[in-house]
Amino acid sequence: PLFALTQYFGGVPGSSIFGSYLIAAAAALLVGSIAIGLSVSRLVGKRAVFAFYVGAVSYVAITAALDVAFRPVGGGVTYFTAINPFLAQRALLNPSGYPRGVEGAGWMLEHPVTAWCTICSLISVGLVGVSAFTARLGGLASIAGASRGGVPWYRRVFGLGAAGAENRPPRAVWTNPIAWREAAARNSTMGKIALRWLFILAGAVWGVGLVVFWQTGRLTTGEFQLGLLTTVWGELGVVALIAMNTSATAISKEREDGTLDLLLTTPMTPGMYLWGKLRGLFAYLLPLILVPLGTLLIAGLTVGVRQATGGGGGVSVPRSVLNATVNVPAVLPEAGLVASLVVLPFVAFCVMVGLQWSLKSKGMIGSIVGAGGVIAAVAGTVGLCGWHAGPEIQLLGPILSGLGPASLIYSTVEPVDGMFKMVSDQGVSPARLALAIGAACGGAAYAGIVWTIHKSMEKSFDVTVRKLAGTR
Repeated sequence: PLFALTQYFGGVPGSSIFGSYLIAAAAALLVGSIAIGLSVSRLVGKRAVFAFYVGAVSYVAITAALDVAFRPVGGGVTYFTAINPFLAQRALLNPSGYPRGVEGAGWMLEHPVTAWCTICSLISVGLVGVSAFTARLGGLASIAGASRGGVPWYRRVFGLGAAGAENRPPRAVWTNPIAWREAAARNSTMGKIALRWLFILAGAVWGVGLVVFWQTGRLTTGEFQLGLLTTVWGELGVVALIAMNTSATAISKEREDGTLDLLLTTPMTPGMYLWGKLRGLFAYLLPLILVPLGTLLIAGLTVGVRQATGGGGGVSVPRSVLNATVNVPAVLPEAGLVASLVVLPFVAFCVMVGLQWSLKSKGMIGSIVGAGGVIAAVAGTVGLCGWHAGPEIQLLGPILSGLGPASLIYSTVEPVDGMFKMVSDQGVSPARLALAIGAACGGAAYAGIVWTIHKSMEKSFDVTVRKLAGTR
């Protein structure tokens, strides 16, 4: 039906449509082989679902950003076009606005669609072959043959016992044991600890490096703004996925392994249990949230300090607003503080929605899918409203733009494009105030939703748990 309708309206040749189907088929083949490879390479298969989500989103965002950064002056494809399905699709359907390389430029630049399909096929065959070989030998546990001896020094540094040991070093428990368990259980293995600190350190080094390269002239202001936006958006997307995955499995996992039945025999109330889940998961996520917020804070402080000391020449951008030229900060000095008003409650909202679906779902996969759908619908609706209303509406536009994390961050880095109508009529300062008011309203709204969901879950906790009692 889609093919027939496209042919009816015209403008797209049939070969391009079949080429689009081929790109999608190659992407599906690659996704399936990666999913198989992840499930075979992890000792706990359900964790592979989350690892796949994070890897796919990060890969698409990074390759798209690199394509923009390395794009030729006159426009056209790059080597990253052939390894990103959306860019390959764009090269196929928009040959004039996104032209391919001339003859002799190289196979990947001349034929990005063919290169994408070929690369996907080769990688898929390789992954399926390695996965089959691994499964044939009995899995990673048999191949690794991990030692059960003494405790290595690197495990002792993080307070861990020997791998596979039946006991571990004692730890100090918080006042609410549920909150402590949620925060501590996420760092129970060397792999989890290493990945968490890798994200924090890599994000911090990358954020500081962006600012340093910009201030030393190695990056233009436009390149810095693009790099800052893609970095912060990508990191927040990863944090939101982690929040959704950890919270959506927090209760359903305990129901499946029987831990919830044991907890219900204790004097702990539903309110204490749910609050402990929320507090523990948020405490675990807080260092991860500080990475994108810290990047924005450092960039904003750099601009503010340079402007306060009279050295604003390298931190302001001349922008054309109607018939005048206005010097606008490359990043609003208050960007990090304003973003924290929305980002922190939004992550708590993601955690609370995940807990709600985890409570009422029978299994872990169902709770992850349900929570992801709700979070995507809310974030997408609020973000699109703010994205389109911000530049078009006088006062309400910046306020709506401040309700969602993505549109808010865009307006702090690109205030003219994000709040054009108000900036052109009243200037940058009133628009900044309206944006801050919108961020405060958005944070209050997310906090109110978290409180409402918590109270609703507390009232229906006993009925829901008894209804699903014994579910595995």
